[in-house]
Amino acid sequence: MYFHWINYDSMKKYILLLVVTLVCSTNLKAQQTQKPPLHGKDWVAITGKPLAATAGSMVFQKGGNAVDAACAMLAATCTMWDVLSWGGETQALIYNPNTKKVIAISAMGFAPTGATPEFFKGKGFSYPPEYGPLAATTPGTPGGICLMLANYGSMSLKEVLAPAMDLAAGYAIDAQTANGIERGKAMIKTWPYSKKVLLPHLGEKREAPEAGEIFVQKDLLNTLQKMVDAEQDALKQGKTRKEAIWAAYDRFYKGDIADEFVRGVQEQGGLITKEDLKNWRPTEEAPSMVNYKGIDVYKLQAWTQGPSLLQALNIVENFDLKKMGYNSADYMHIIYQAMNLSFADRDFYYGDPKFATNQPMTGLLSKAYAKQRAGEINMAKNNANAGPGDPYPFEGKINPFMDLIKAKGFQPSTDTAKNKTGFAPAHDLRIVASLNTNEKLPVDADYMDRLWRGTTTVEAADKEGWIVSITPSGGWLPATIAGNTGVGMSQRMQSFVLDSAQSPFNVVAPGKRPRVTLTPSLAIKDGKPYMAFGVQGGDTQDQNLLQFFLNMVEFGMTVQEATEAANINSNQLWLSLGGTKIADRKPRPGSILLHDNVSEWVRKDLRARGYNLTFDDRTSGPINAILFDWKHGSMWGGSSNHGEDYGIAW
Repeated sequence: MYFHWINYDSMKKYILLLVVTLVCSTNLKAQQTQKPPLHGKDWVAITGKPLAATAGSMVFQKGGNAVDAACAMLAATCTMWDVLSWGGETQALIYNPNTKKVIAISAMGFAPTGATPEFFKGKGFSYPPEYGPLAATTPGTPGGICLMLANYGSMSLKEVLAPAMDLAAGYAIDAQTANGIERGKAMIKTWPYSKKVLLPHLGEKREAPEAGEIFVQKDLLNTLQKMVDAEQDALKQGKTRKEAIWAAYDRFYKGDIADEFVRGVQEQGGLITKEDLKNWRPTEEAPSMVNYKGIDVYKLQAWTQGPSLLQALNIVENFDLKKMGYNSADYMHIIYQAMNLSFADRDFYYGDPKFATNQPMTGLLSKAYAKQRAGEINMAKNNANAGPGDPYPFEGKINPFMDLIKAKGFQPSTDTAKNKTGFAPAHDLRIVASLNTNEKLPVDADYMDRLWRGTTTVEAADKEGWIVSITPSGGWLPATIAGNTGVGMSQRMQSFVLDSAQSPFNVVAPGKRPRVTLTPSLAIKDGKPYMAFGVQGGDTQDQNLLQFFLNMVEFGMTVQEATEAANINSNQLWLSLGGTKIADRKPRPGSILLHDNVSEWVRKDLRARGYNLTFDDRTSGPINAILFDWKHGSMWGGSSNHGEDYGIAW
């Protein structure tokens, strides 16, 4: 008989890990979802409001393709307020089955004339404001709808806008939106045109509409009718469908709608000029893309946070995630560290490429750079000093910002083998020091609102292979309405910074797009459409989409299971929205949000690695997704069990 001495603590840890792995594996195979998955043969339409999903289904039933339906859903969600309106912005990815290419659509407005750091600093701002006319970029969504519909749709603007116009004529408003108006009514009353539209019961105890009340928007209906009239007049003159849609565009951006919009903006103290509207244009761009284990994942360019997901995928590809197990302590640690590294790069290097010189996106998205970043991860502890790396050598260049980095208090480390920490600004190091003395920065309700600040998503696909993924936003409640147009202005200016020390590529300038959180996603596998997916939730969007994607690819979840699965959220990043002071947006090193169901031994493990834990039963915004099932010639739709998001399939 032979005896082998075993370290009891090591054995106990092994047994616990084995139990966690077995439980996770069992749960994945038997997981019951709160919402049923959608199955469709001809089409799938999913978005943030049930009525808007119905608008998409109406267009599909009339013979429209996925682009037509997506535009109808987008128009409907804009008309229903809540998290966006018509003066906001649209970001989209479209898969064209005829060319087998992914097209990126930028319908993000730009900063208006006079929007400079000096202007905002002169008013005492640390960032452009959250609300009001000075928060507004030029409106992008009307132009985005026109571009997508003209180039890739099949129907007229009149047909596609019909559901939205019906809603503007009067619809039964939902409780969430009605109550949001009531909560924001003090601010709404400061803007005369917003007050006129959004508070139909002025002077009464409840001044907003009641849930279920027929909410009428005559000014918006008139604006949409003018666009449709311009299109129909052009068709009568013998113009093509595409030319007629652009005639509607011109009336909004160059005609009488533009005149009233600008008048209303400037009357209320905003900066947007008629020339700004005339000079802005929606564009098509090449998307960003990386390959993860044979799957091509597409995002928009670095005027969004989208490439941060691609960077994180490149980093985690260096680890055996499946072996770690879904939401094990090791898995959550790797995900947190990869996200921190990619977001640190986002916060320093991302911004409008049209204004950039020497922006290192090739280096940032390279596999070699990701391997170096993966080598910085210490499995034993959180790197509270995680900061931007140096991607320039991976392009054969020298970092032009090294002097800026050093002058502003960043501390570079160059030894990858010793857990390189990249660059950490001096004030972040002070935050780390305070955490090490058990003084924790608060993660309060205001902070979480800024982190999660909502938008919506639009996902559509059809049997011909057209796929659309849109993450629109802007003009959310409480919004400033521009004159008698009924159009709420964007609030996206707040995503700019005023100092190049914080983000040299994202300093506000007239004609420039802010670096936004909005981030639609498409994936292609074996040369065929694989999946469209998106989520609302500010800076958490690509955190949740990363985990959603891995849930499917690494852990074999169905699309509905993956939308409902528990995620983690990192607060160790610079917030992109909200607040009036630099301190409002500072990273919270080690702060992590976990689902309530995380076991006590995993919690203990994470605390030992330096994490500060918070818990909730909601750990992501509503994820919406469409999966192509080529084996059966059908499509799956998934829509999270959080929020009002809703899908219809046929």
